[in-house]
Amino acid sequence: MMTDLLSKLQTPTKLQTPIVATLAEKQQESPGIYTLHLALETNSSFDFAFGQFNMLYLFGLGEVPISIMGWQHDLLLHTIRAVGRVTQPLVALDIGAQLGLRGPFGQGWPLRQLEGLDLVFITAGLGCAPVVAAIHYAVENRSKYGRIVILQGVKHHNDLLWQPQYERWRDLGDCQVLLAASEEKKRKYHWRLGMVTELLALAQFDSSHCAVLMCGPEIMMLAALKQLAKHQVSDKSVYLSLERNFQCGHGSCGHCQLGPYFVCKDGPVFHYPQIKSWFGLAGV
Repeated sequence: MMTDLLSKLQTPTKLQTPIVATLAEKQQESPGIYTLHLALETNSSFDFAFGQFNMLYLFGLGEVPISIMGWQHDLLLHTIRAVGRVTQPLVALDIGAQLGLRGPFGQGWPLRQLEGLDLVFITAGLGCAPVVAAIHYAVENRSKYGRIVILQGVKHHNDLLWQPQYERWRDLGDCQVLLAASEEKKRKYHWRLGMVTELLALAQFDSSHCAVLMCGPEIMMLAALKQLAKHQVSDKSVYLSLERNFQCGHGSCGHCQLGPYFVCKDGPVFHYPQIKSWFGLAGV
């Protein structure tokens, strides 16, 4: 499923031409958020890396970039918040409806390179989708990694998607799950009040032998980077998944430029030292 040869196999024509996908299943995760299970009409294998994204295309309405959540029972999974002119009709599709799909695009998490290390996942809001996909991979390959630490922040505890799986992860061996609600008034069991970055003070991992995988609002990631530095975590240990204005998906239109990089093509997952000079700066 995952391959280092993916970028060599992709051609502009393949990435620009949508393949047909049929909505096989649809699951409501919370009000306005759905996971679509798509059957792809292609004779080729659909290779992807966790952290990559697809452009989902509704005929006559346009397309939207959506992170890949996983592959289950020969179906591709995408979790979507209905907030725009394309995502709202996307989640309203009936079972059996068809849509277009281009991708996968960009660079995913380097999970194979991180084997043997403690993994620290930090995320907030629906930004958790690319990180949750990586957590699933790490859990399924548990023996290849050290300690797993999961830090998740939301505004209210009811905003957390897939709550049962966090409970299962909590019961894994050598796995720490810490949850924070930033706008909750009363503390719930297993929850702390405050920002996700404040959970780093409670996290237990080897700062000299770890990899940090982050996704969420950039202001959250900037705050987390400051906390990680206080914990003696090297910049070289940090990977970020960025969200920008993806349009073409292959770095031709320039809408998602960050310094010398195009987030849609060179990201969305970046090694932090690669973008440190531009990350957090306006207008670059």
